[in-house]
Amino acid sequence: MTAMQTRQAWPDDASAVAGVYVRSWQAAFAGLVPQYYLDAMDPSREESEWKTRIAETRWPLSGVLVAETEAGIVGFAGFGPSKETPAVAEIGTLYTMPEVWGTGIGKHLMLATLTTLGQAEYTQATLWVLEDNGRARRFYEAAGWRADGAAAEDTTGGASLNKLRYRRPLG
Repeated sequence: MTAMQTRQAWPDDASAVAGVYVRSWQAAFAGLVPQYYLDAMDPSREESEWKTRIAETRWPLSGVLVAETEAGIVGFAGFGPSKETPAVAEIGTLYTMPEVWGTGIGKHLMLATLTTLGQAEYTQATLWVLEDNGRARRFYEAAGWRADGAAAEDTTGGASLNKLRYRRPLG
């Protein structure tokens, strides 16, 4: 694995985070989300939203953690309290550049995120994953996440996609 560090994101990281977000979506969701939606994604349009999200951090209860190598920011995870149960953490985003898939960077980013959530004294965490995203589901299951029976519909790009909620204990 390439030398990597994780750290809290700062507003100046928003451009790099938006770039990872778009590239990861375009690769991970090809064939799942309508192609026209993926083709229209543009990091420059995502940057201001990420700058705001990062600026609103309430570390370690909520925030964005970045994975950085000598190449720059290659992944990130965003987290905060669950909307349904604020005592439970929710990882809303965990993405890495397609070029680093399978290198262990995502696994280390996940571990750093779980450590941060533990520091915030959450006892459980949840995340949502597309039912048809086998690669992501295998990644999460290998890290100890399990589907908890909750499901929801995602209509990103006009498609009807099933999402499953995964859960795991912390600590």
